[in-house]
Amino acid sequence: MLFVIVLLMSLATEKMVSARERFNRAARCQPVDRPPVWLMRQAGRALPEYRKLKETHTFVQLVQNPELAAEVTLQPVRRFGFDAAILFSDILVIPEAMGQTYSFKETGGVVMDFAVTSKADMEKLSVERVVEKLSYVDRALRILRRELGDQTALLGFTGSPWTLATFMMEGASVPKYSRALQLFREDKKTYFALAEKLTAAVTAYLKMQIATGIDGLQIFDSHGGHLAPTEFQEASGRWMKDIIANLRATIPIIVFSLGIHDNWPDLIATGANVIGIDWQTSLAEARKIVPSHIALQGNLSPALLAESTPEVVAAETKKVLETMRGRPGHIFNLGHGLTPAAKLENIVALVDTVKNHE
Repeated sequence: MLFVIVLLMSLATEKMVSARERFNRAARCQPVDRPPVWLMRQAGRALPEYRKLKETHTFVQLVQNPELAAEVTLQPVRRFGFDAAILFSDILVIPEAMGQTYSFKETGGVVMDFAVTSKADMEKLSVERVVEKLSYVDRALRILRRELGDQTALLGFTGSPWTLATFMMEGASVPKYSRALQLFREDKKTYFALAEKLTAAVTAYLKMQIATGIDGLQIFDSHGGHLAPTEFQEASGRWMKDIIANLRATIPIIVFSLGIHDNWPDLIATGANVIGIDWQTSLAEARKIVPSHIALQGNLSPALLAESTPEVVAAETKKVLETMRGRPGHIFNLGHGLTPAAKLENIVALVDTVKNHE
């Protein structure tokens, strides 16, 4: 009889766990009542309340205003009840803080005030005042920590040095990012000098974020797949490893490297607590290869939320959940970012399916 009472009390405690605690447990591969759920790019483009704000503010204005950035971050949590909020910002705040300003074109895509194409351009980039110039991020995260309290996890993020370099060397969004790859292949010494500078800037930026009381960080290596498998470690993996080692963080670090299918040892070697799995990669394969002390995040196709029905989304969400059944350390997410065309009813179907998973 006593055993039954203890069991029932344990189950009741599990049901009462906060979203914040659920995320923190899953990211550390500890038992949870169900996988926590959040979506990359959940704040912004798909939401009517965000589009309303965009009628009177530019993207950069929203990013640089702490109160507005906090509001946009909170919008999807209020609407859908995600277990984690991720700061509304952009990876390009780092190059801007280093001296390379960016903006968004009306027709879509980013443009920077100059492209980093020479050693002289690289010398213009300064790490010294990155934290000072990004104080608006510090203020936004502190607002969010107060607003979310102990109920919802709060995530910060950054771009990887490699991915930042690809944007900075093109100076804009382009169909094919080739300049950083060419530099890496033809002049590694110069590429390494740029990567070292970016690594220092990113590390300082993430230390600032950690100090605000966030629950986790994600490093977006969105252009990792532009590299050949034999190039990934030198061009991208080693720099993320250096960042994670230098942070000495007690919070979970997530690495999401898009398009990396055969570089499991390099991803594991970064020291990440969680590895994000893109929609092109088999979650079942990842489960077999990645050690059980490292959590997995992913990996529903974002196209489903724009192109299908709630019924299909629910069915596909269940497939992902079943693939990870029995493995501690699964954070439900998309296999890339939410698209502007995502249907609200499909997001609801996804979240409800995860929350009802047993």
